[in-house]
Amino acid sequence: MLNQVKTLVLLGVMSALVVGIGGAVAPGHLWLFAAFALATNLAAYFFSDRLVLALHRAQELDPARAPQVHAMVAELASRAGIPKPRVFLIPELQPNAFATGRNPAHGVVAVTEGIVQLLDPRELRGVLAHEIAHIAHRDILVSSIAAAMSSLVTSVAHALGFAAMLGGGRCADEEGEGGSAAGGLFLALVAPLAATLVQLGISRSREYLADEKGARLAGDPEALASALLKLEHAAQVVVPVAEPRPATASLFIVNPLRGQSLLRLFSTHPPVEERVRRLREMSGAGSRPLIRSGGLSAFFAR
Repeated sequence: MLNQVKTLVLLGVMSALVVGIGGAVAPGHLWLFAAFALATNLAAYFFSDRLVLALHRAQELDPARAPQVHAMVAELASRAGIPKPRVFLIPELQPNAFATGRNPAHGVVAVTEGIVQLLDPRELRGVLAHEIAHIAHRDILVSSIAAAMSSLVTSVAHALGFAAMLGGGRCADEEGEGGSAAGGLFLALVAPLAATLVQLGISRSREYLADEKGARLAGDPEALASALLKLEHAAQVVVPVAEPRPATASLFIVNPLRGQSLLRLFSTHPPVEERVRRLREMSGAGSRPLIRSGGLSAFFAR
């Protein structure tokens, strides 16, 4: 029920941003932007996961290519009491992972090429458990819609700002037009920030919950803690292949934008240090590793 409320609030806020942008561009045609917002909401509900995967050029990972990864996902999903999610591979060197899909029956776990190169099997299993916890908690719809709608709002706002800059000079001498251009530029700056703040409001607490449930699913809090430390360090030193996308950053297990100082002010993730501290407190309570570390040669069959 809580996630349904979150989804409705999120859709309402993002719709207001889209209509607000429409009001700045064409005040006499608000109904067109309201209709566009409604259509966008429907598309975000049914296709946000596909959009997010497409943005990152993710491709479904063949079980024959990575049998150990699929075996881990199947085992952890069974422990969580959900259907086995589909597994996708993102062609990026920066090690990271996320979950998406509108419900457990349509769940997807996506991992980058970098993460399977960096982590040992025990650590990767901890990360997969974290992502499956997101699916089991049914918060992936909210996160996927937030990413898709934020991407839309940001794109429209950038287009609005560009149009305002081009048209501002021509309209400066016409009554009211200069103000409209200035308003368009202002909204182009504010709308993406507002979309980011919405994501920030729903993302931080869910990471702690997914860490806890993921550690219990894997039976190995230390493995996830170790993985988080490696991923946090790599996010600061490994340049991603693809262009950074702030709109989808909240989906990942660690913030892929941590290397950019301005964006750190609006991080949608809690501090890794605090996440690791909580996980290690769980380890001290008696949790034991269920598998040992090993090589990565079995992850991708040649």
